[in-house]
Amino acid sequence: MQVDIQGPAGRLDALVEEPLGDVGAPRFAAMVCHPHPRFGGTMHTHAAHRLAKAVRAAGGVALRFDFRGVGRSAGVYDGGRGEADDARAALAWLARERPELPRLAAGFSFGAWMAVLAGGDDPGVRGLLLAGLALRSADLDLVRDTAQVTAVEKPIAVVQAANDEFGTPDEVRLALAGSRGPRLIAVVPNASHLFTEDLAALQREAETAIAWLLGDGQR
Repeated sequence: MQVDIQGPAGRLDALVEEPLGDVGAPRFAAMVCHPHPRFGGTMHTHAAHRLAKAVRAAGGVALRFDFRGVGRSAGVYDGGRGEADDARAALAWLARERPELPRLAAGFSFGAWMAVLAGGDDPGVRGLLLAGLALRSADLDLVRDTAQVTAVEKPIAVVQAANDEFGTPDEVRLALAGSRGPRLIAVVPNASHLFTEDLAALQREAETAIAWLLGDGQR
């Protein structure tokens, strides 16, 4: 279902999707943030779509949206500052529309950082699902301070491609060492940053990570 969310810069074009199949009533809801707007990122990017599909397969409601200036969303790119506010507006919308459901914040690449900024200190967010956590990038507008991730006390699950050119799994492990909260790092073999070599594996690992974030089992 397409919806319009009132964001700080105007309308945010968004898509709300219910759980897949006959899984009964939704048991959680998750916001999914897309990759960098300046590099073609939209809510329909393959990896963002797969994260949303993982949410739905796990019994959740998935909320995807286009950041300001993308597609039908109002405004212009704001170097990550306004985009983090857009993500906060999306989380607030979820809280209003589905107040009975626990919430997760998720995102891919640039969107992973927006999920951290918006959901890391939101008391209504149970955990974070980050895919393709880019420790470096050609984009110099966004300061990637891993202290923002390590300082989060709630659980964070990271799904990283084995050959991610913007941060290998080992680099991510090192960057998140000493985190204040529990961390799970899952690796998709033989994949690079965009996960195009094995999007199905990205989705499988994301589903497992969601179960861990929700406390469905240990890994």
